[in-house]
Amino acid sequence: MCSQIYGAPGHMIDNFALALTHGLLLLAAWRLVHREDLDLEDPPERDKEPTGFGTRKSGGDWDA
Repeated sequence: MCSQIYGAPGHMIDNFALALTHGLLLLAAWRLVHREDLDLEDPPERDKEPTGFGTRKSGGDWDA
C-alpha cells in the first residue's frame, strides 16, 4: 500500500538527501550572516571635482 502511494519504496533516501542539503545551505547562510567583517567597510573617498548630473561646467555652455 505504501509503495503505491509514494511510487518507489526508497522514498526515505530522497527525503534524507533533501534535508541534508538544505541543512548544509542553512548552516552556510547562518555562518555568512554572522561574520563580523561583512559590516566593516571604509567610506568612499570624496571626488575632487564633482561629475555627473547637476554639475555646472565653466562658461555656462549646454550639452545638447
